[in-house]
Amino acid sequence: MASTVPGTVAAGRTLPADGAGERKGPSPAVRWVLIVGGAIVLLIALIFGIKFIAYATTHESTDDAAIDADVVQVTSKIAERVQQIYVDTDQPVKAGQLLIKLEDTNEQDAYRQAQAAVQAQSAQAQAAVENVALTRDTQNAQNLENDGAIAQARAAISSASESSLSAGGQIAVAQAGVDASSAQLKASQAALPGALQNLRKAEADLGRTRALVKTGDVAPSQLDADRASYEAARSQYSQAQADVSAAQADLSQAEQKLDAQRYSAQSTASQVGVQQGQLTTAQGKLNESSAPSRVAAQQAQARAAQAQVASLQAQLATAAHNLSYTRITAPINGYVGQKNVEIGQEVAPGESLMTLIPSSNIYITANYKETQVGRMKVGQEVDVSIDAYKGVNFIGHVGDLSPASQNTFSLVPAQNATGNFVKITQRLPIRIYVDKVENGNLSDYPLRPGMSVEASVKVK
Repeated sequence: MASTVPGTVAAGRTLPADGAGERKGPSPAVRWVLIVGGAIVLLIALIFGIKFIAYATTHESTDDAAIDADVVQVTSKIAERVQQIYVDTDQPVKAGQLLIKLEDTNEQDAYRQAQAAVQAQSAQAQAAVENVALTRDTQNAQNLENDGAIAQARAAISSASESSLSAGGQIAVAQAGVDASSAQLKASQAALPGALQNLRKAEADLGRTRALVKTGDVAPSQLDADRASYEAARSQYSQAQADVSAAQADLSQAEQKLDAQRYSAQSTASQVGVQQGQLTTAQGKLNESSAPSRVAAQQAQARAAQAQVASLQAQLATAAHNLSYTRITAPINGYVGQKNVEIGQEVAPGESLMTLIPSSNIYITANYKETQVGRMKVGQEVDVSIDAYKGVNFIGHVGDLSPASQNTFSLVPAQNATGNFVKITQRLPIRIYVDKVENGNLSDYPLRPGMSVEASVKVK
């Protein structure tokens, strides 16, 4: 038998250093602890594996995503030199806030010049229009006046003639009115004593009823009835008095009318000759005022002046716009992301002066493979993880789905109608809006465009 050195291996066995014999295996207690520990580790791995599989089957995830926003490029509409800049990079701004002031000396001069030209030409056009209107109005007024004089003279002649013929009949009618008013007065006066008698009777009945009510011999309702009868009788008596007064006034008016008709009958005959002379005079004036038109040339001048005013007003509007363009204001609420202009710089129309990042309407653009978007719908919940905020879970929703893949909007879209075709999985951008943060406030985690994002849309 070969000799062995302590601690060496002989015949496939390790000998103890002290030569005591073969090493024993772990005790039953240790083996039991190892078995239980392995079972626990396996159970934990199984639980997390089931959760991972369940999450993976109900969510579509991508790390090709980033915070995005509708960035606004601030540009100039005119070519001018920068006079003042009121904001700087990273500074918050509000919509309407003045950002840049351009030199406006030339624009001010152009505006004042255009304004003065419009005012001068407007005055000339107004004068021309007034001259046309004045001439037309004068001619029309003269014609109307003469027509009216002719009509008035003819009507006066006709009226005087008719008045002269009917004067006798009108006097008779006026006399009949006097007779009728006199008869009405007599009838009203005759009705007055009866109304007074009824009033006195109603007053006496009311007094007796009051006495009987006090003694309890008559019901209080009878007192109300007698009081109503008294008021009615008093109203009738007042009406009778008023009828007498009205009849007296009518009689007086009828008598005055009769006197007037008698005087009119005397003066009507003398008016016929006077009105015939006035008719002849009015006809002569009408012939003079209705001469051929005298306003044609003035109308042409007025139209030309008004056309010139319109042209100058357009120039004034252009000058006003150019003047307003010297004040460049913020179109949105947000932050100055990048400033590309300095004081004294000459800017050109359309040149980008600064970039504004909106403070609201921040969203996530996630580029999903076309194989992932089949079950996606607007409004589905999204789990969001932002690299800048490790361990913070954001919750959002799908805002909208792109109508086409990114390749469709490229400058040179792929043309696959060839013999050699390689299928490439396309990506479609999905817009996601962040709604809240788990166990926190969304305002504590500002979202800035460009941040890297991992998004998982819950599709089931």
